[in-house]
Amino acid sequence: MTKEYDYIIVGAGTAGCVLANRLSANPQTEVLLLEAGDKDNYFWIDIPVGYLYTIGNTRTDWCYQTEPDPGLNGRTIGYARGKVLGGCSSINAMIYMRGQKSDYDHWADLGNRGWSWDEVLPIFKKSEDYQHGAGTFHGSGGELRVEERRVNWEILDAWREAAEQSGIPKIAEFNRGDNFGNAYFQMNQRRGKRWSATKAYLRPVANRPNLTVLTQAHVERIEFSNNTGQLQATGIHARVGNDPSHLFHAHQEVLLAAGAIGSPQILQLSGIGSGKLLQEKEITVRAELAGVGENLHDHLQVRSVYEVKNTVTLNQRANSLFGKLAMGAEYLFFKSGPLTMPPSQLGAFAKSDPDQPSANIEWHVQPLSLDKFGDPLHTFNAITPSVCNLRPSSRGHVRIKTSNAEDYPAISLNYLSTSEDETVAVRGLQFTRKIMAAEALEQFKPKELKPGSDIQTDEQLLSAARDLGTTIFHPVGTCKMGNDNMAVVNDRLQVHGIKNLRVIDASVMPRITSGNTNAPTVMIAEKGAEFILKSRKEN
Repeated sequence: MTKEYDYIIVGAGTAGCVLANRLSANPQTEVLLLEAGDKDNYFWIDIPVGYLYTIGNTRTDWCYQTEPDPGLNGRTIGYARGKVLGGCSSINAMIYMRGQKSDYDHWADLGNRGWSWDEVLPIFKKSEDYQHGAGTFHGSGGELRVEERRVNWEILDAWREAAEQSGIPKIAEFNRGDNFGNAYFQMNQRRGKRWSATKAYLRPVANRPNLTVLTQAHVERIEFSNNTGQLQATGIHARVGNDPSHLFHAHQEVLLAAGAIGSPQILQLSGIGSGKLLQEKEITVRAELAGVGENLHDHLQVRSVYEVKNTVTLNQRANSLFGKLAMGAEYLFFKSGPLTMPPSQLGAFAKSDPDQPSANIEWHVQPLSLDKFGDPLHTFNAITPSVCNLRPSSRGHVRIKTSNAEDYPAISLNYLSTSEDETVAVRGLQFTRKIMAAEALEQFKPKELKPGSDIQTDEQLLSAARDLGTTIFHPVGTCKMGNDNMAVVNDRLQVHGIKNLRVIDASVMPRITSGNTNAPTVMIAEKGAEFILKSRKEN
């Protein structure tokens, strides 16, 4: 069964929703958007604190598991990826974080034209609807709503003071290019509700007759032709619901927007990648691109936990019936309070050592504590300052295990596999202790529970980092942009050596941005749409 479209977009996550909106704006252009997950009509998606019920839930999450990681003392960790319209933007932390000027200037220094900070800032502003209006660094009237927090905690205000006393100044906000300082995060919310890519980009155009959205559409492989002497993407094979495989034909381009795990998996299943890997899985090699699935990296957060006194944190409120009722009522009537909380409200950026060219570590600070994600909150009041390395040098990979599209790939991060990353992890924990010992926090009598005050030497701290470290769910780089022998796409996001095929999502980042990766993914998709429209106009 074959159906005809101009563009086929694989993945209705953040990037896919942006692409569907921009490419279908021309009523003469037929666009197909394929999503392996279901509709985003689950109750807990809209409520910000609902990430507790969407992450790890097979209704909304792929529920991947990483391979046992030597850098985490052999542990396997859950690796959430959105499996629903809106993708990760329907289950993520909602933090709006662009990264730093140096991130994008580095991309440009690698030879990627048009990707410097000065060139991408207008794209960020174009898509933004900033609560405080347009200015030098912000835009208004765009699709992506950005607002301030709607709940306050005494302990977080005190942590800000302590960070300042420790050499990290208070700043008004991040997202201006140099993030050194501490500030409350801004979020993709509208009046206390999650503002996902679906709400921002897809729902407003869902009734366009030239846009077709199919959910429960599991892509099996890309269809190619070689009639012109060059490999050319011509369509997608996908199983929709319980129906047998369909062939959807693309007259113009096939666009992979399935994310840093899904996009390389689909390329490999289609015969694009390492010839050795593909031959092992008995897949015909269509194009040898050694970098497909390689260069995987992520922000590893190391979670310290401190019990505190003389204040109230979410632990106390969530562990009492009255507290739960009060929080529910506040959200129901005012759309404020703890139910509007992202996982972290407060952040700080600093250098792990003076020789760093810019801030290279970041804290996500939470007025709560638990043993691990998904577990109940502790019964005592506590705070969790998690620190992560913004520019990790450790690299992993995504590699298919079989030729079956239903089988999950192997996800190996190889965290803390370089001496540089080991050093930053130790210094991050030491810096956290410095902040927690500052005068501003003395009245709350912080008591270190994790790693524990008995952990003192660098060797002990590194071992603790391996025990405590976990992902912030920021995988990137597996189809990286560039022109070296491990690059998968060029700076127009076209797959090297293959016509009419692009990858447009976080997998194209040559190096991860400083902070949460959703806002940069929106920017990448906006630029990708511009490249596509310009290319079609020229042809």
